[in-house]
Amino acid sequence: MKLLRQFLIILLVAFVGEALKALLPLPVPASVWGLVLMLLCLCTGLIRVDQVEHAADFLIAIMPVMFVPAAVGLTESWDQLQPVLVPVLVIMVLTTVLVMVVTGHVTQFVMKRREKRG
Repeated sequence: MKLLRQFLIILLVAFVGEALKALLPLPVPASVWGLVLMLLCLCTGLIRVDQVEHAADFLIAIMPVMFVPAAVGLTESWDQLQPVLVPVLVIMVLTTVLVMVVTGHVTQFVMKRREKRG
């Protein structure tokens, strides 16, 4: 019952994100609205971590399975993807490296800032 309640909380936040997507004329995906809402709820204490922790851990554990349909979709679209494969791969590699570098620098910055605080 506890796990069901946690899933319902997560689904409610996702639903509110969908509603915001429908109501607001901004080009922001509903999933991003949901993530921002969940972050705000967690930061403000409206939702405590222990109220969603087990369901979130479960969803993270099964995340690789969620990519299977996308991979199958790519294999079915191979004829359309093949002509642009090299540019797509170059963009993927460059953006992955860029994200890793930026994440590393932000992490180092935050760690140094925390050390200075004590």
